[in-house]
Amino acid sequence: MKRTTVKLPDELDARLRHEAERRGTTVSQLTRQAIEGLLGAGGKRRLGAAKAGRSGEADVSERIEEILSREVDR
Repeated sequence: MKRTTVKLPDELDARLRHEAERRGTTVSQLTRQAIEGLLGAGGKRRLGAAKAGRSGEADVSERIEEILSREVDR
């Protein structure tokens, strides 16, 4: 595993540390999870819309192109 240094504004660092503590995990693990969420595990992006199955919204199937487009553009 490689070590990487990232410079964060103080406020973002505080939020990151607070969230790691809240989740009972380390800052490193939370950072890895966030990066994997952005880039996708194994280099493949995951579409957040794929989880829309039980969103409670009745029009997901009608808006699927809009949802997929928004996710791909992220």
